[in-house]
Amino acid sequence: MAEPKTKYDRQLRIWGEQGQAALEKASICLLNCGPTGSETLKNLVLGGIGSITVVDGSKVENGDLGNNFMVSESSLGQPKAKCVCAFLQELNDAVKAKFIEEHPVTLIETNPSFFSQFTLVVATQLVEDSMVKLDRICRDANVMLIFARSYGLTGFVRISVKEHAVIESKPDHFLDDLRLNNPWPELKKFTENVDLDTSDPVVHKHIPYILILVKTAEEWAKSHGGRLPSTREEKKEFKEVIKAKMVATDEDNFREAIEASFKVFASQGISSDLKRILDDTCAEVDSGASDFWVMVAALKEFIANEGGGEAPLEGSIPDMTSSTELYVNLQKLYQAKAEADFLVVEQRVRNILKKIGRDPYSIPKTVIKSFCKNARKLTVCRYKLIEEEFNSPVLPELQKYLTDEEYSVAVGFYILLRAVDRFSANYNTFPGQFDGGMDEDISRLKTTAVGLLSDLGCNGSTLTEDLINEMCRYGAAELHAVAAYIGGVASQEVIKLITRQFVPMSGTFIFNGIDHKSQLLSL
Repeated sequence: MAEPKTKYDRQLRIWGEQGQAALEKASICLLNCGPTGSETLKNLVLGGIGSITVVDGSKVENGDLGNNFMVSESSLGQPKAKCVCAFLQELNDAVKAKFIEEHPVTLIETNPSFFSQFTLVVATQLVEDSMVKLDRICRDANVMLIFARSYGLTGFVRISVKEHAVIESKPDHFLDDLRLNNPWPELKKFTENVDLDTSDPVVHKHIPYILILVKTAEEWAKSHGGRLPSTREEKKEFKEVIKAKMVATDEDNFREAIEASFKVFASQGISSDLKRILDDTCAEVDSGASDFWVMVAALKEFIANEGGGEAPLEGSIPDMTSSTELYVNLQKLYQAKAEADFLVVEQRVRNILKKIGRDPYSIPKTVIKSFCKNARKLTVCRYKLIEEEFNSPVLPELQKYLTDEEYSVAVGFYILLRAVDRFSANYNTFPGQFDGGMDEDISRLKTTAVGLLSDLGCNGSTLTEDLINEMCRYGAAELHAVAAYIGGVASQEVIKLITRQFVPMSGTFIFNGIDHKSQLLSL
């Protein structure tokens, strides 16, 4: 067996050893192992999830051979959960795998405590009634839940977690934490020792742009009553001031300073997103508070006191044109400030833990360090119960989606995916599932969809005939291509939730295979 570091090398570069360790500790339960569920679990097994439990009460039939690559002709008549489990185990023998030959709906009805043993439940191909019941069970047990379903050329993914805090959100674009417009004393002192008017051309072209910008910003503030550039004209003038300091055309460092000047114009202090987290009622901690909120409480104290309105410094600087000596010294300066900020926050965390009657060292140093490094990028996700969304969606949003050409197909599929469950409850079959009676099914589905829209407060709203016809044409089929896509999206969200890295999607993800579009509905 390959060493884990070699085996998972590429993904370790994305979520690191901490993320991989979290995956390897996780226990996943899959409900229904048709193509959607099997594809979701396949991705997680290959990623090195700790253990899986496959729950499915059906036997392998001829129809399964055409859309599920994890069963074969030799599997016909055998328990589907057993066959899929054996196949998945072959993909990664480090994963513990077991199966339960039971219909998920029966388990939800008769043994709700079963789900409390898992880190996360992936529920696929469930109808609305079972989704609502399972959501309550998982909320009460504090178990993360993801719903996934593929249906013809459409499908959806929906996360349901009471609260999910992300420290390592890893946004694609985020402003470097350089404090160019609010330098701390040591950076100011370091900048003072650098002469932008030096006569040595080699030295001049190797001054890091950070120092050029801090010095220029300081000069500007002195001549503008302590203000930094704010208007378009002032920003343009600021760039001209930097350009005027160039003594040769090949000075890349000054070009970098001009390009990075927008970092000087950024507002000081914390973002509105971080302020919202600091002002959350959960930041008023007690003995039952999570580690995350204890650290938020410490961060709030730091910002109000030692931080002077700023979050702890991240402590890293980007690549730039510079002499090795200046770059290394600058790097050390940023690292020293970040370390000093971390030590203050750490002490505040220990004090808070002691105050609320918990072990002051119950939160590891590495966790607090990661929290400080990512303090500006913290994210808290909260998801409403699926029952609330189904019974009381945000009406203005739903009405907006129904009338917006960009979202009309996605919301149409969303309504129809719910309407087919009502149809099934009333007629004991899904529309178009059996040959014959298609016209009657179309008429019934249309009536069901209109009734559902009316129940949601959208009286008079209708869906296009084409979309209703399409939904009946699907006959509740799981197409492998769509199932693989939905499974890929679902497994990606599972990894985000378990590693607590990257921000999981909010709302209901709808795939529209007709137009090859994916959209999120916030209802």
